[in-house]
Amino acid sequence: DVPAWLKSLRLHKYAALFSQMTYEEMMALTECQLEAQNVTKGARHKIVISIQKLKERQNLLKSLEGDILEGGNLRVPLQELHQMILTPIKAYSSQNSSPEEHGRDVDSHHPSSLLGSDSQGSDCKDSAAAGMQQHHLPGCEGESGGAPLPEGDLPGQFTRVMGK
Repeated sequence: DVPAWLKSLRLHKYAALFSQMTYEEMMALTECQLEAQNVTKGARHKIVISIQKLKERQNLLKSLEGDILEGGNLRVPLQELHQMILTPIKAYSSQNSSPEEHGRDVDSHHPSSLLGSDSQGSDCKDSAAAGMQQHHLPGCEGESGGAPLPEGDLPGQFTRVMGK
């Protein structure tokens, strides 16, 4: 939900600019590109910093998972997760599928949503839910959580941390 994210940054007047971009284009934005779109200097700087924070979410989730496993206070990780869920999150799909298969999977399971859908049809959510269920088994509290998730699987990592 890019418009809500921009509103939380008090940059909602640029929502129309972002509506014309793909997620990948948004994540690759530079100050020069924003300047060419007549974005003010202060807003350009804030947007670039905010996008950098979006890029660091995977590492933040790994850190939060470690903190939780060490028995730390849950208040800070829960606050971080709450803030993160308000940011744009692209649904994860493996790099192995062909573009034709990928398009079919996205359209048939969850129409153009970014983690906000309640649909249980997507492979990502099924695997994430299965990963979360395994952590409810006795004796799993201290383990790091099974197989490592692929780089870029932000929804899976988020779900894993929530499961802890």
